[in-house]
Amino acid sequence: MADYNTIRAGQAGTRAAQIDQGLRAHMNKVYGTMSVGLLMTALVAWAVGSNDALLSIFRNVQTGQMTILGWAAMFAPLVMVFAFGAVINRLSAAGAQLFFYVYAAVMGLSLSWIFIAFTGISIAQTFVITSIAFAGLSLWGYTTKKDISGWGSFLIMGVIGILVASIVNIFLGSPAIHFAISVIGVLLFAGLTAYDTQRIKTDYISHAHAMDEEWLAKSAIMGALNLYLDFVNLFMFLLQFLGNRE
Repeated sequence: MADYNTIRAGQAGTRAAQIDQGLRAHMNKVYGTMSVGLLMTALVAWAVGSNDALLSIFRNVQTGQMTILGWAAMFAPLVMVFAFGAVINRLSAAGAQLFFYVYAAVMGLSLSWIFIAFTGISIAQTFVITSIAFAGLSLWGYTTKKDISGWGSFLIMGVIGILVASIVNIFLGSPAIHFAISVIGVLLFAGLTAYDTQRIKTDYISHAHAMDEEWLAKSAIMGALNLYLDFVNLFMFLLQFLGNRE
């Protein structure tokens, strides 16, 4: 009996070690995919935003007013992210990854205007600050023993609220509403960074026993998309506070 228990304990320990190793590989893929997406977004935004001829396709360089294509570029990422969630189960892992990178490039088009609105130095500084804050929040979400899954509904409702308020304020142009949206946005996406990190971890652990490689690959891409969105939105809201306008 003792030998049987020892064998069972050894098997459990081996399985736990395999899950830990798999989790580290899974998280590395999530962060790696997210980082490539961020790099692609930054390169596209810079390439378009620093070239008046390209930028004029989307905005009037002198007045900052958006063209029809500018409006399309602004709303395209929102449409694509909902489409991604709807079709990911029908895509292969490679197809889902390609979709994510195309999405990241389109996001770069929608953010290119920041290079005529803010100084390059303030954009770089805000990016560094966002990176440090994101790393700390994500690390906390990964390591904390506290179950923060209950935050999800509140945070998602908050995001929907600021999205609606942002669209309304495009037409109102209220500085007070803009400031309130920026403050709330920073808090919401700080919370979402920690929440999404913990959810990616717990989802992997709960499914690791099945070792469905296709599911794990798609899960890593979806996790990368969630963290990518957290980073981009946190950066944009912080830029409203820290960015020096041209």
